[in-house]
Amino acid sequence: MTVGERGVVLLIEDEESIAEMLRSVFEREGFRVAHSYTGQGGIDRIREAPPRVVLLDLNLPDMDGVEVCRKIRSTSDVPVIMLTARDTEIDKVVGLELGADDYITKPFSPRELVARIRSVLRRAEDKPVEVASVEVAAYTIDRARREVRWGDQLVRPTAREFDLLWYLAENRGLALSRNQILQAVWGYDYFGETRTVDVHIRQLRKKVEGIPIETVWGVGYRLEG
Repeated sequence: MTVGERGVVLLIEDEESIAEMLRSVFEREGFRVAHSYTGQGGIDRIREAPPRVVLLDLNLPDMDGVEVCRKIRSTSDVPVIMLTARDTEIDKVVGLELGADDYITKPFSPRELVARIRSVLRRAEDKPVEVASVEVAAYTIDRARREVRWGDQLVRPTAREFDLLWYLAENRGLALSRNQILQAVWGYDYFGETRTVDVHIRQLRKKVEGIPIETVWGVGYRLEG
């Protein structure tokens, strides 16, 4: 596979050694690599030429990666994987609530990171489905357009949140365990924790107000309607 065939990975990372290592890894995988040393530079790059995926360091010289993620999400649904030397629960929760698609702690193996990016990109690809849209409560969930509408109002979940909502909608009335949801929505090679599901469910309930996602205690979640 030639370099660039898989599209562009944008690195927002101020450590030159890490950036060069990642550039080498992703070019071997067939990606082109764009690099910004600052958060604002990365934001500007996304606006000018959106990449396929963003790797975002939390510790940047001009602004915190959390703020960068917030600004990216205000204008773009590009998949974002956060890179950090911190490994606290609150960091993970904050990153996911802001719309990051995944979270990986330094030091990490290139193999694991590549696997996560492949998983993120697979989920972002359109897949043929028998049902194009479903009605839940007052909402229309359109798989083909990847849209959620309430009448004329467009609701804007992130790409991951939409995949989660669609999976729940496809299985309405069924109690789905957190592990089932992780496997279906995050992929077989997801390395995270079931806590991730809870964070994304909480975000869906905020954005898609009144959506009947019920907590099944000791199991996971069920979408009624």
